[in-house]
Amino acid sequence: MKRYFLRHNGLTRFNHWIMVILFGMAGFSGLALFHPNLFPLTNLFGGPQWTRIVHPYFGICVFVAFLFMFIRFWRDNVPVRSDWEWVKHSSDMLAGNQAAMPPVGKYNAGQKGVFWGTFVCLLLLFVTGVLFWQAWFAHAVPIPVQRLAVLVHAVAAFLISLTVVIHIYAALWVKGTVRAMTQGTVSSGWAKQNHYLWYRKVANDPAAQADK
Repeated sequence: MKRYFLRHNGLTRFNHWIMVILFGMAGFSGLALFHPNLFPLTNLFGGPQWTRIVHPYFGICVFVAFLFMFIRFWRDNVPVRSDWEWVKHSSDMLAGNQAAMPPVGKYNAGQKGVFWGTFVCLLLLFVTGVLFWQAWFAHAVPIPVQRLAVLVHAVAAFLISLTVVIHIYAALWVKGTVRAMTQGTVSSGWAKQNHYLWYRKVANDPAAQADK
């Protein structure tokens, strides 16, 4: 009988998917304001005025949603010495030679990179967005600072979009990963192959066992 282990509980999965929805709303509303060719996207939010109004609030909600995940998972994502071994063997992973990868804990170096990259980008987006938020704070911020904030905001938006693409690709590429964030569980085979040190930790933990 195939064994399953709890990877993410219901609250974590709910938090994740709420953040996905909010990120999509913030992303599309931001793109609508970024370039004239993307201006038709404002129709998704009731027109240009409403798009300008709701975009900052979507951004704040994304940041707050991620803070809950950050508080819960930052300790599991602290880099350790063995992560460098994973990085050095990343070419083997890309080549499909999973057997050459060193054993890792709950998260590998790539996942930790996505976690910290998302945190830094969201923090930059939050801070810079506040600096040129016309409705509330822009009047107290010098124009040169606002211009710099707009530039950093755009770069951070691009980088976090790239990070999300990598995150989605990795989740789809490693078979069985999506299940962890939809059903909350992973098979013992998946855990043993991809996160062996975590597998050893939960294999004898009754609280981590799941029916499916």
